[in-house]
Amino acid sequence: MEAAIRAFLTFLDMEQGASRETIRGYRSDLRQFLSFATEPRAASASPLAPDQVDPLLIRSYLAWLDRKGEKKSSLARKLAALRSLYRFLAREGLVGRNPAEEVRTPKQPQYLPRVLTKDDADALMELPEGDILLSLRDRAILETLYSTGARVSELVGMNLEDLNMGDGLVRLRGKGRKERIVPIGEVAVESVKEYQASLPLKAIAGKPSAQLATPVFRNHRGGRLTARSVERIVGKYSSLLVSGRVSPHALRHSFATHLLDEGADLRAIQEMLGHASLGTTQKYTHLATDQLMAVYDRAHPRAKRPTGASDKGAAS
Repeated sequence: MEAAIRAFLTFLDMEQGASRETIRGYRSDLRQFLSFATEPRAASASPLAPDQVDPLLIRSYLAWLDRKGEKKSSLARKLAALRSLYRFLAREGLVGRNPAEEVRTPKQPQYLPRVLTKDDADALMELPEGDILLSLRDRAILETLYSTGARVSELVGMNLEDLNMGDGLVRLRGKGRKERIVPIGEVAVESVKEYQASLPLKAIAGKPSAQLATPVFRNHRGGRLTARSVERIVGKYSSLLVSGRVSPHALRHSFATHLLDEGADLRAIQEMLGHASLGTTQKYTHLATDQLMAVYDRAHPRAKRPTGASDKGAAS
């Protein structure tokens, strides 16, 4: 089983072009299952083989995770990792069936993503104040996230060579290293220009700059900014909003919802977000409808019937 997991991770890296974050997640989930499955075995027992895993063992694993308080979404992700592993093993002729396919995915709670109002989005963009380097960088980060709908991993992976500021376009590298070109607004472009103009020129010792990708967003040491750092930056400023702290992903949700509100085509939004399926993008239509109904219920004088009105109608 250990060898099977290693072969699968190599396949994800070399043939599928999966990102480091994706491979790290699969490795963690699959090794957690392996640890659970092998713990009861005697020390002298032979190593667990892939064809010794059955649906009952996988259900026991999910039940154990549930008792530990793991979220339903985590259970679904870990089950999906096992399904992917066994699909790979089946294609390689190493197993005859996929036991994870016989296990039902835990039912997920329905929720709608957090979205900023347009006023809050505008206010957030203005919160990094002053012309000092970090304020200019943070403003450029917020503007770029909201302007492009980029994932955090796509933002931190962005290089100067990916920006076409004259045409207002940027290349993003998404899941599975798939690339897409998306628009970036003039305000975001100007913010990036101001930030880049303020950066000190520092040569990288021993490495010709022509051989290096130049990150757009950098930490205080001049290196590429991490996703965790961007999360802290967005959290720091959004915590000052009346509506409270949000994650960088909320800016992606806000980007899509506000475009939809202004009449953008759902297919165009799908392309800009880099969604493989239109169904993933369609959640924003539900979100927009729910927001519309909430506004209607609050604002329209006839949105709700007076108490007792339905009873009178029924009695008559």
